[in-house]
Amino acid sequence: MTGPRHADRPSHTEGSPLDPDLLEVAPGTHHEGVQGWVPELATEEELRIALEKAFDYRGDVTLTLKNNSKIEGYIFDRVTGATLAASFVRVLPKDSTQRVKIAYADIAALAFTGRDTAAGKSWEAWVRQYWEKKASGKGQLSLQPESLE
Repeated sequence: MTGPRHADRPSHTEGSPLDPDLLEVAPGTHHEGVQGWVPELATEEELRIALEKAFDYRGDVTLTLKNNSKIEGYIFDRVTGATLAASFVRVLPKDSTQRVKIAYADIAALAFTGRDTAAGKSWEAWVRQYWEKKASGKGQLSLQPESLE
């Protein structure tokens, strides 16, 4: 006996295995290789694009402010407003535990100076490395994450 059919659900008979290749798979986030990049910030649009990339970056950046001071750290938050003065980033400076809020309007330059701590650390790379270790019989297999250092 089969249950009621619902138009919003795919039909399959009870007891038949689901094919994982047919299930919906959400794509992962693609991270650009921006390490070492020093973008041109000539226009408001270029500044906004560069700061979005800096927010997605998983390493430290160096911000040069219009007063010639520099802040190196990790951008952990950002708010985009209608103007550059109403938009800001929040930074965890490399040499401090204090969080710093910086208006887009105060930023003169940006450089992706730190190492991208997650580069090459995709799930697929981890699984491939795990199975290579297992097949070779060498090394201790562990399900623990690797150190970032």
